[in-house]
Parts: sequence; structure tokens; C-alpha cells
Amino acid sequence: MEHRVFRDKWGIPHLRADDPHALAFAQGRNAATDRAWQLEVERHRSQGTSASFLGAEALDWDLFARRARLADTARRCHDNLDPATAAWVRAYVDGVNAGLTAGARRAPQFTATGLTPGHWQPWTPLAIWLSHHVLFAGFPAKLWRTEVARRLGADAVRLFATDRPDTAGSNGWLLTGARTASGSPIVAGDPHRFIEDPGIYQQIRLACPTYDVVGLAVPGVPGIAHFGHTGTVAWAITNAMADYQDLYAERLRRRGDTVEALGPDGWHPAERHVESVEVAGGDPVEVEVVETDRGPVIIGSPDDESAISLRYPPRVSGALGFAALPALLTATRVADVDAACEHWVEPVNVVLAADTEGGLLHRVAGTVPVRDRDNGLRVVPAWEPGHEWRGWHDLPRTEVRDVAVMANERGVATPLGVEFAPPHRADRIRELLTARTDWSADQQAIVHTDTRLASAEPLLALLAGLDGLAPAAAALRDRLLRWDREMRADSVDAAAFAAVRAIVVRRLAAHPTLAPLADLPASYPALFHPWLALVPKVGFALPTLLTTDLLTTDLLTTADRSASARAALDEVADAALTRWGDVHRLAPWAARPDPEEQWPGLSGDHDCVLATSSVPGVTHLCFRASAARYVWDLGRRDDSRWIVPFGASGVPGDPHQRDQLSYWLRGDLVPVVTDWHQLTEERNDQTP
Repeated sequence: MEHRVFRDKWGIPHLRADDPHALAFAQGRNAATDRAWQLEVERHRSQGTSASFLGAEALDWDLFARRARLADTARRCHDNLDPATAAWVRAYVDGVNAGLTAGARRAPQFTATGLTPGHWQPWTPLAIWLSHHVLFAGFPAKLWRTEVARRLGADAVRLFATDRPDTAGSNGWLLTGARTASGSPIVAGDPHRFIEDPGIYQQIRLACPTYDVVGLAVPGVPGIAHFGHTGTVAWAITNAMADYQDLYAERLRRRGDTVEALGPDGWHPAERHVESVEVAGGDPVEVEVVETDRGPVIIGSPDDESAISLRYPPRVSGALGFAALPALLTATRVADVDAACEHWVEPVNVVLAADTEGGLLHRVAGTVPVRDRDNGLRVVPAWEPGHEWRGWHDLPRTEVRDVAVMANERGVATPLGVEFAPPHRADRIRELLTARTDWSADQQAIVHTDTRLASAEPLLALLAGLDGLAPAAAALRDRLLRWDREMRADSVDAAAFAAVRAIVVRRLAAHPTLAPLADLPASYPALFHPWLALVPKVGFALPTLLTTDLLTTDLLTTADRSASARAALDEVADAALTRWGDVHRLAPWAARPDPEEQWPGLSGDHDCVLATSSVPGVTHLCFRASAARYVWDLGRRDDSRWIVPFGASGVPGDPHQRDQLSYWLRGDLVPVVTDWHQLTEERNDQTP
């Protein structure tokens, strides 16, 4: 299929073709050219075969992918696509297959691992999307809440209800024309995800006679799903923090070669087969795949009493929402974005959109089942009635006036969720935006990079109430109380606060009252341990743990909290001073990390608008942050801005592999260029 490839000075691809199918082919081929290694890693992860070339470290994920039946679910969802969407996805896959061999020649990881580029199936993009998002809603948190209730009582569960370090969040905001210098809306924000190298978002432009869209694509998936600007309408999303996946405790028994599962109306046959997972440098590992009427068994087996199944919407409905993707590309008004969102399934998102005719949108998109509230809180027994799914929720929406903010807090999606982010980021964004009425696209970096840490106040209040401190500890306490609460990379006070916080977290986690939560059941796979580790849970719940009334009764007393704070001040007061950025360094995930690469220090913290998340009490290294930043200007699209953490290319040594990193670190954005005359055409990327 004929197409043309242009690039701007940042190497960002601008693709042109004569029709949507040729353009989808071009997008697939470009992804294979720029991101061949990333695409093949994600394809293998989605089908549970990544350990075959990455080794034993990838085995836990592969076992989960097999047990959860991700690839089979993707095939089902693909088979249920409408013909037009299926043909469009197929064109993208054809483009990937056409470009993989050449792309792999550019990527040294293939030679280093001995991996040979494979052949993509029509359903592969759906599997990659599902692989990226199956843990997005954090269903393993139900394991944690179940264990807390079992060991400390049901009332203790709410102590740990807070922003979780193991899920993805985001900031997003919409300024109406009344708040901008141009009188036109601005949509801006940044998705917070695990930082991956190469990045999960690719800046791209897709143009054909039907549409011309700029946005952030996910390599391996056609179209522009989450963040896009068509020229007349722009949209963005954040994680709605909705609860739409359930865990069921299963009673299983063997009957010869078959397995049966106990449901509310008795024993029923379960699907069962055995698969072999290849492991580089080791022996193959067999995995028994069992699926009950609730869903695939992801923990335990028929031979023990700890089997747990996962029920998730695409497995139940056979739909993943891909019909929304081509519909978004053709959107010209907010009403079109709204209609496209009706197809959406997973993940469940809060959507903001604005158009050049004054249209505004703020709604939830996705699929959330109707069922008993206990399903959202814990692992529920499969054999008891009352935990069945009973259809799908109507999704809420709200009117936009002046400004709209979405930052994973309790808001429009509240009826659909259990745990939400604290309000700090949303409150701070709203405070900044409503302080003026002359915002421009360039000025949105002021919001993106704000480092005020409102969640520091409970710990600082605890420090303020301490008396009888040693002189050095008292001096440190007073210094922290004078601190401006800004988590800047060059701030010694920010580093001192983080050091005190870490010690308080570790001491509280070591308290005998919480000790029962430190002993994880052996049946839980290692993949879920981040959701079950006590110290991170205490770290992210610290403001709640320091203020809730429950702590004055059966759990931790005021004296316990004060003792941890005293010890922290004493220890930090005796340590050498450092800057926050010296310890708060970027730590991206890579399938094959380069041990020689040195990553820079960062401003921000997990509750800042500049959300650079570490794990208090465990590490100051940052693993989750802005996977991209964007500003969509509805007055003039060329005034829009964007940035990614690394660069447009996923090829080691390419000039555009890291050329955006310094800008991302400073909070700067690069222009969105749509004038074809300012772009450079590649002459070597045409189809033979």
C-alpha cells in the first residue's frame, strides 16, 4: 500500500496515505521500523512467550498471561469485531509484518537474544492492548483487602485505601475559552504510567483525505486511542479508578482428567488443558490452565484450597472496544468523540474533550459490571449466590463549566470505584488554573511541573507536636516546618523530608500490630507481590495512618506514631545532607536494561502534580511518572505542544532515541508541527 513518511526535527513520524487502510498499513510499518524490538517484546508478553528469549525473569508474567487466557481473549474479541474495524486492524498488522524484518536489523537486541521476528496475527494488536491494561484497575488489591480483613478485621481495610503505587494514574484538565488568552479551549495533561524504555506512547500524525490527526499512539495498536487532536476536536483521558474486575475463591475437584468447580447451584465442569512455557537457559515449565464459569483460574490449582479465578469484561463480553479507534480518528466534533466512547470497554477512563464550535465533554467511558458491593472489596466465594454479574452500569457524565479537572480523585467516576487517589493533585491543578484567565498553550508547563506536596502535612503536623527532642533533631524538625513543601530536585529540605518519611514508614510497618500483614500466603504468585507488600502499603497510606481515629484504639496509638517520628528525626539529623534529585532518580523498565546507562535525578513526588512516584520506605528511585505530556490548543493546532520521556525512536544509538529527555526533565514541551513544508520526507520507506 502506497504511503509517504515525513519527520519533523524530533524524528516524529507524520504519515500520509490515500485512504484509511493504506494509512493503517503505514502506521503498522512505521511502528515496526521505529520500534521493532518493543513490538516483538509486547507480542510475546501478550501471548505468554517472553521467557523464551528473556529468560526466567519473565516467567511469572508468562504464567499469568497463560492462566488469564489473554491471547485467547484477544482472539475472541477480534472474531467479534465488525467487518470494517477488522479490515482496518488487519491493514495495520499487514504493515507491521511488512516492516518487522527491516526494523529488526536496526535493533541490536534481536542479535543479542537470538530472537527472530515473528509473524503477527490479526488479533495481535488486541492482545497487546489487553496485556498493557489487564492490571490497570489493580484487581490484586482485592487480595490485599481480603488479607487485611482476615488478619486485622474488616474495619482495618480502610486504613490502606489510598492512591496505589501499582496502578496507573494521570492528570488531565480542560480550560474553556473563558480561561484562555485566545478564547479557545485547551485540553492538557499527562498520563502517569510505569516508565518504559522505549516509551509506551509514540508521538505520531496520521493523515489521509478522510482525516488528519496528531496524538499519542501505543506501538503495536492502530490509531490514536487516548490523546488526540483532529484539528477541530481534541480529547484526553485519565484512569477512572473504576472497579470492573472480580476475584472469586474457587472450590475445585478432579474427576479423572477433568476438573469441576463448585458454583451457587452445584458442581460444573471447568475447561482445562496444559501448556508448556519455554524458558531461555532453562527447562520448559508446564502450566495447567483452568477456567470456571466465573473465569480463568489465575492463582492456585485443583490440588489445593486457594484457587482464585479472575472475571474481567472482555473475557465475558468478547469485546475490547476497538471499534472506538477508527471512530475517534474521524471525529470532527465532541459529539463524535462521545459516540466513539460508547464502544469503549477496557480500561475504564474519564474522558475530556473540546471542539472549535464550543462543544465540551466530561464523561466516563468503558464497561463496568453491576454486582454486589462485596465483589469490589475482596475475594468473594464462587459457591455462594449473590456475587453474579447482572448487566452493565450506565456511565456517568457531568457538565463542564469554566475548568474541568481529572486526576484519579473521587469525581464523576465515584459510583463505579472503591479506591481513588487523594484529592491533592486535583485540588492543586484547580487552584493553579483558576488563578488566571489568560492561559496559553506554552504556559501549561506551569501546571505540569508543579511540585507542591500537600500530602506532607499530616507528617509535618506530627513532627510539630513533638517535644523534648535532641538539639540536632529539633533543628531538623524546625527546618522541615519552614520548608516550602516543594519537591524540587535541588532541594535539600525535600530530601530530608523524604528520608524522615521513609523511616516513619518502616517503623510503622514493623509495629507488632501490623506484623501479621508481612507474612504473604505462599500461594500468591510473585507477580502480585507489589500489591501485597506491607511497607509500600504503609508508605502510600501514611497520611491516613497518621490521622485516622482507628489508630487510637486497637491498632497503633498516638504514642506509637510519635515514637516513629522521633526516631526518624534522630536518624536523619545525624546523616549527611543531600538533594532530592541525588536520590530520586529515574528507573525505567526495559526488557533488556543497559547496566551502564546513568539515569538523571527528578523533581516531584507521587502526590505532586509532577507525579514522579517512588515507594516511601522502600526506595527513592522513580518508576512511575509522566509517560507523556500534551497540550491540545483548539484555537490553532500548531500552538499545541507535546513531549515524551525519551524520544521518537526505540532504536539504540538513533539520534532520536533520547533527544527529548532533557526537555522532559525540565518540563519543556516541543511544538506540534503540522505544516508539511516544515517536515522532511523519507524516500526509503515506500512499499516495494
